[in-house]
Amino acid sequence: MGEQIDLFEASASAVGYLYQLRKALYFCVEQTGAGPDWSVAIEAGDDIEVHDDAGSVLYQLKHRTPGTRMTDKATDLWKSLRIWATDWIEPADDQDRPTFFLLTTAEAAEGGAAYHLRPPGPGSPRDEVRALELLDQARHDSRNKANEAAYKAWDALSADQRRSLIARVHVLDAAPDIDETTMRLLRLLGLAVGPQHAKVFLERLDGWFFRRVVTQLRNRASGPVTGLEFDQVFSDRRDGFGPDNLPIDDDVAEMDGADVDHGDQVFVRQLHLAGIGDNRVRRAVSDYLRAFTQRSRWANDNLLRPGELGKYERLLVEEWSIRFDAMREELGDETAEEIRVREARAIYKWVEQEARFSIRQECHAPFVTMGSYHILADAQRVGWHPDFQVRLMALLEPVSGR
Repeated sequence: MGEQIDLFEASASAVGYLYQLRKALYFCVEQTGAGPDWSVAIEAGDDIEVHDDAGSVLYQLKHRTPGTRMTDKATDLWKSLRIWATDWIEPADDQDRPTFFLLTTAEAAEGGAAYHLRPPGPGSPRDEVRALELLDQARHDSRNKANEAAYKAWDALSADQRRSLIARVHVLDAAPDIDETTMRLLRLLGLAVGPQHAKVFLERLDGWFFRRVVTQLRNRASGPVTGLEFDQVFSDRRDGFGPDNLPIDDDVAEMDGADVDHGDQVFVRQLHLAGIGDNRVRRAVSDYLRAFTQRSRWANDNLLRPGELGKYERLLVEEWSIRFDAMREELGDETAEEIRVREARAIYKWVEQEARFSIRQECHAPFVTMGSYHILADAQRVGWHPDFQVRLMALLEPVSGR
């Protein structure tokens, strides 16, 4: 039974961390277009720390199972107060003090301290005096060992300090859970790229945001995510979903095929027939991997139009055939092998340095063109050596005959 409880706690903790990331990203997306003068950090001053023109806001996040109620003795409430009270003892100008938010999926017990600390609204008057009375009473009556450190921090504050602290504490109860936050985030992103692309856009933002947060946690000098930085990242990735563009994923663009053995693949054999050196072969393998992976993602994410990839490949084959057929005519059938290899290298050099045919007008990543040519070469639809079909037949026949 104890093992099951440990697994449950670990699972709840993991959901809590994911909720933290999801909520922080939601804050960032929500601020998009509001100007660059804001920042969001995770695990800096608090679970989430937000800075903007109005000052600093610190968030404590609590993701709880449905039906959870936050009472005056709730550990979630007192743990948050402990964190904030510990720093509150230090003297500071009130104008420099942050605002504190306890954001929880639990519901504040009606008439309780957390209930009276909710932001004022219809049918929900804020009553800091009553909240203080209830917190002091709970601290006096409670014997909860889990809250001992919080009670000690609370006791260390003077009455005036408690009042000034509570004036800056806001409880946001019954907050959207991780699933509902994700749905709200998708609705926001749908306004930027269309509802049909919102999910795959979120996946790409998630990947960048996770890596950025890890960098911030490992190296505090990297600083928080700023509005200027996020607006640029958001715009770049949103533009990839425009009608004349396709997204290029960071992890795909950074792929390196140096340690991958593709020696038996047809496109590599084609390069060897043309006398291409090892360094260029390794680059070709990288381009092949990147193009293959990126094209597969576009297809899996339904980002390609019907027949678009086939149309693109036909363009590549046509452009290649113009040059290849001209080379074959000029060489004839009796040219020495040394010259044939030299001309094969010339055709391949054109692919490396000049062939830049975009699958869409604004999608300019060179590896898409070069890697797609290697995909075509692997299928023997294009080649570099003037006799590539005959040569490959001789090379591959023993393999297919086994």
